[in-house]
Amino acid sequence: MAADKDVDLIQGTLNVLILKTLSQGPMNGYGITRFVREATAGGIEIEEGALYPALHRMEQREWIAAEWGVSENNRRAKYYRLTPLGRKMLRARTESWDRLVDAVGKVLHAEPRRA
Repeated sequence: MAADKDVDLIQGTLNVLILKTLSQGPMNGYGITRFVREATAGGIEIEEGALYPALHRMEQREWIAAEWGVSENNRRAKYYRLTPLGRKMLRARTESWDRLVDAVGKVLHAEPRRA
């Protein structure tokens, strides 16, 4: 993560970002990091040390599947895609995330009480 030192991607957040990114279609690791970086105008940079262990965990949980292909620069690369279980998890995690954002927003924008 680069742009905002206060932004700390916890594992669950990284998972939902990856799932949402792969809902756009199959991508390799570089494509995933590029999509997130561009979608957040550079606000979130996913480092390889976080991305590939997350992809591996998600593959073990059968949220994503992978197969080898050829990248844009003609190199061998692993391409990841959502599975039906991954789509279900994306819906559930998105709903949870929306509830959390709403609740945190209420606290952050609450008027202070007078004593």
